Amino acid sequence: MAFAVSDELLGTFVPIAVYWLYSALYIVLDGMGIDGYRLHPKGEEATKNVVSKWTVVKGVLVQQGFQIAVSLLLFTIIGDDSGIVRKQPPALVIAVQFTIAMFVMDTWQYFMHRYMHINKFLYKHVHSKHHTLVVPYAFGALYNHPLEGLILDTIGGALSFLIVGMTPKTAIFFFSFATIKTVDDHCGLWLPGNILHVFSNNSAYHDIHHQLYGNKFCFLWMLSVPPCCGQSELN
Repeated sequence: MAFAVSDELLGTFVPIAVYWLYSALYIVLDGMGIDGYRLHPKGEEATKNVVSKWTVVKGVLVQQGFQIAVSLLLFTIIGDDSGIVRKQPPALVIAVQFTIAMFVMDTWQYFMHRYMHINKFLYKHVHSKHHTLVVPYAFGALYNHPLEGLILDTIGGALSFLIVGMTPKTAIFFFSFATIKTVDDHCGLWLPGNILHVFSNNSAYHDIHHQLYGNKFCFLWMLSVPPCCGQSELN
């Protein structure tokens, strides 16, 4: 007998699997002698980062636990007890939904992230946890304070999903793409041919933001114009 898994469950757990699988790809690449593509010498991970990788893994798992709980709650609230699977809209509609959802999530995260730097209390007690990774690496992308993860990622994702009215099946691909993007931003590598580098907020640019001299600068939308890391009102 075939075992069917709902799109809601796939939309909840596939992005988490993608997170660890895509991070694992960078771990494999890390062991293949690609020092020439590093944004930092390998030794700086140990000397500049103040948390162990095991601590980061545990922190990410906590963050993903919150994501699972909120996702399942959301799908339960908006779910249809009829058992009828929503029909996928035409490809053009899905493309428009993707674009709008990216804009919604990115805009939400931009302003929430920026405020966590402007507000000294929030930075000290919440957002600074993420910046303990001065030299970021792939699976540290979601190493956040649980409150930050809830506000930036979980609520931002829920808003983008609800506003555009995408189906749970579309959400599988949207949140998987969003996961790949955030892992890539934190990978610490500049690899030739990486198509995600077409975004202004790419791994090199986000790396600057993680540096002690850059965490009050370099704020931009993922879809914005090319970056400019000049002085800002946050100085």
